Amino acid sequence: MLRKKTNGVARRPQRTSILSDVAEKSVDRRAFLRGSGLAIGGLAAISATGGTVTQANAAASATAGAVKTVKSVCTHCSVGCTVVAEVQNGVWVGQEPGWDSPFNLGAHCAKGAAVREHAHGERRLKYPMKKEGGEWKRISWEQAINEIGDGMMKIREESGPDSVYWLGSAKHNNEQAYLFRKFAAYWGTNNVDHQARICHSTTVAGVANTWGYGAMTNSYNDIHNSKAIFMIGSNAAEAHPVSLLHILKSKEQNNAPLIVCDPRFTRTAAHADEYVRFRPGTDVALVWGILWHIFENGWEDKEFIRTRVWGMDQIKEEVAKWTPEEVERVTGTPGSQLKRVARTMANNRPGTVIWCMGGTQHTNGNNNTRAYCILQLALGNMGTSGGGTNIFRGHDNVQGATDLGVLSHTLPGYYGLSKGAWGHWARVWKEDPEWLAGQFDKITGKDGKEKSLQNLTGIPVSRWIDGILEDKENMDQPNNVRAMVLWGHAPNSQTRGPEMKTAMEKLDMLVVVDPFPTVSAVLHDRTDGCYLLPAATQFETRGSVTASNRSFQWRDQIMEPLFESKTDHEIIGLFANKFGWADRFFRNIEMEDENTPNIESVTREFNSGLWTIGYTGQSPERIKAHMANQHTFDRTTLRANGGPVDGDYYGLPWPCWGTSEMGHPGTPNLYDMSKPVSEGGLTFRARFGVERDGDNLLADGVYSANSEIQDGYPEFTMQMLMDLGWDKDLTDEERAAIDAVAGPKTNWKTDLSGGIQRVAIKHECAPFGNAKARAVVWTFPDPVPLHREPLYTPRRDLVGDYPTYEDRKFYRLPTMYASIQKNDFSKDYPIILTSGRLVEYEGGGDETRSNPWLAELQQDMFVEIHPRDANNLGIRDGSQVWVESPEGGKVKVMAMVTERVGEGVAFMPFHFGGHFQGEDLRAKYPTGADPYVLGESSNTAQTYGYDSVTQMQETKSTLCKISAA
Repeated sequence: MLRKKTNGVARRPQRTSILSDVAEKSVDRRAFLRGSGLAIGGLAAISATGGTVTQANAAASATAGAVKTVKSVCTHCSVGCTVVAEVQNGVWVGQEPGWDSPFNLGAHCAKGAAVREHAHGERRLKYPMKKEGGEWKRISWEQAINEIGDGMMKIREESGPDSVYWLGSAKHNNEQAYLFRKFAAYWGTNNVDHQARICHSTTVAGVANTWGYGAMTNSYNDIHNSKAIFMIGSNAAEAHPVSLLHILKSKEQNNAPLIVCDPRFTRTAAHADEYVRFRPGTDVALVWGILWHIFENGWEDKEFIRTRVWGMDQIKEEVAKWTPEEVERVTGTPGSQLKRVARTMANNRPGTVIWCMGGTQHTNGNNNTRAYCILQLALGNMGTSGGGTNIFRGHDNVQGATDLGVLSHTLPGYYGLSKGAWGHWARVWKEDPEWLAGQFDKITGKDGKEKSLQNLTGIPVSRWIDGILEDKENMDQPNNVRAMVLWGHAPNSQTRGPEMKTAMEKLDMLVVVDPFPTVSAVLHDRTDGCYLLPAATQFETRGSVTASNRSFQWRDQIMEPLFESKTDHEIIGLFANKFGWADRFFRNIEMEDENTPNIESVTREFNSGLWTIGYTGQSPERIKAHMANQHTFDRTTLRANGGPVDGDYYGLPWPCWGTSEMGHPGTPNLYDMSKPVSEGGLTFRARFGVERDGDNLLADGVYSANSEIQDGYPEFTMQMLMDLGWDKDLTDEERAAIDAVAGPKTNWKTDLSGGIQRVAIKHECAPFGNAKARAVVWTFPDPVPLHREPLYTPRRDLVGDYPTYEDRKFYRLPTMYASIQKNDFSKDYPIILTSGRLVEYEGGGDETRSNPWLAELQQDMFVEIHPRDANNLGIRDGSQVWVESPEGGKVKVMAMVTERVGEGVAFMPFHFGGHFQGEDLRAKYPTGADPYVLGESSNTAQTYGYDSVTQMQETKSTLCKISAA
């Protein structure tokens, strides 16, 4: 165990090579810096000399080993903070925050300030390894690729391509994420996914099905314009600390009231004007309780609802049931407080709504996210600066990896898995669609008809355990998963730890590709069939990354890959060559060597196909120009004010319509009709048809600025251009490309020329149409969001009134709901268990717990317990306790007795691993690759439970019992 030895103040390494050369004669500090090629901001240590240094040979020696600065982006949360690396002779010697960055404005959080150590970390995997006879053995890359590849091909021949699961990562850059999803397609499986499934899949589903796109609508910076800030299930102060700069600016500048709704009094709640505590798992009831007061008092925006929203009348019928008394009975929150919240939101418009995993990780998470959206629609806070739904995402490229389709239910750009979607991407890849289809297995459905698994959703990451353990007769694929590839994924971030251990041990092969070994190396008791491949960090490569606000940024390579690590895209190339289809896979992409694709060339390939969400206008050159000219962008609007990229919005936030030559500036705030589409304006997307139950689904008499169609309209097709007489605006080349797809039936999403988009925008129309947002999603299990009690609920009196779903089968697997909830576990397991983040660590914690700067700050895994509960159980602060779940998983952790949690609620962070049910697994790590800090994984004590639409795991509301250890 690492022990605290300092006062906790981070001290950067001193540049003794410079300072120890100080001699007799002094020179002006600025002249010295100019002569040595050093950045002033990076030499804060020199200020200790009083601003001067002595000359002698100092300047000459410094010039010989000049320090250059390289811009990169922090690899932790999704704020997108710029990191300025100082590199000397190929070594990353220091770092500064990006003062020019409009996102972090010269700030870093604890994690961001320590990323240099992430790249240079001594606890990294240094070379490929395999488990043989229970011992870790060093092997070569050639041996690793051959053994793994041969084993996978054998499994493929025996059990089909779906028996190998390719688990990708939000830690890949956009180019690597895109290649990863394409790679799974060429292998022939939709059993591919990444962390977004277990952090914001319910956000994407809920938000996209409300108004068109499943992403943050505004930006951190636009919060400067908010007159009220409503946060629910979001602990930004710890999960995305730099985002708090923007929130507090609004609070101070606009006197904007900050309302924080959370079962736990967090560091974010400490900043709140109004803190609302409620029972975990009752978000819908809480939001309906607020809306009850809004509707009761006529505070809703009636004109906004009339012109831009469909189905609000059905919402009103449900909300009417949620009287203050019923809301308090279900949530525990007084009605008087919610009336105050409702009045505050109504009186301070535009207000923004912010949420994170506290709202998403539930069995009815899609209901929660839609309820948050409906609150904003009712208040008219959508499509306006200072409003919107600002969804803070937890990994640096979880937005980009989601956009690029590292998901089991879609191809890149949310095209889905239909025949038409595969046809589109086959055209982009210049691939024979029949060859591609032949890579996939087939199954016979209940109707006796044969179906291709190419068009069926794969197993999500939340359920890969069941892909291995479930009886194959219950699965919608021919055989179980036999090989698991965890490529940049921490398995301790997933629930049901004991079953995960069993699943890992049942596999034929377990492959881990990561800069660190992760818990994947030690959770199981395998003696063979386990491989560790050292991936390079993102600081050892280059490429684009998409921040939570949809802005692209470019990471330049800071250093060459350390040890024997390889970049993720080179490893993909090695496997593609091993499997024999590298020539097809890379046919459109320039190669730097036999295995390594050129990153910029990969960007251009996805630019050529990602028309749906406007990933088409952000060429590498445009993104790099933004990084080079960060200082020219306004800190609030994000628009460049003069300079080489004048008029662009920082990072060209998607959709950036058309080709890069078209020069679209990006879209800062989604659905903002006050701007022309050509200048970043937008309407709500027409993706749900034009009519429902006899009602018009298109916008009623409203439209974006300067639109030539001054009413609602459907999405654009070639036929629509012809009907409008606008087809004459197409070039001959564009017309030929459109005819090659489907002629008049070609729509804006499948036109590879971009001509349909270009012409629509020429007439200031949104390519995706102009529709109403839908408050009712008729394709979901609950068209109107409903409160449903958690599977493991302590409130048995509410199960009859608000039951969960019936058991059902989707994403290839049977999923239990009612069969679990019918059992009363609350007597033996009376405490609600929830989980969340800490400011010191990130994700599964393998990187950050291997970083001595961060490991020193938080050395113990713990559980927060209310003083009353602790006293009733005879537990003292700092003592060791067992936390046990109804499913048998248990963890031994330190008790933290605190009123941050309410009575009957316990909280654990989820960043720890390396202990399992009281056993220290440190000896099972490869020598020198064990993190400094180990601890129990909270998810060992978490239970079964998955969202009814996306299979998001339930981590925020289960039951446990706590006892002294």
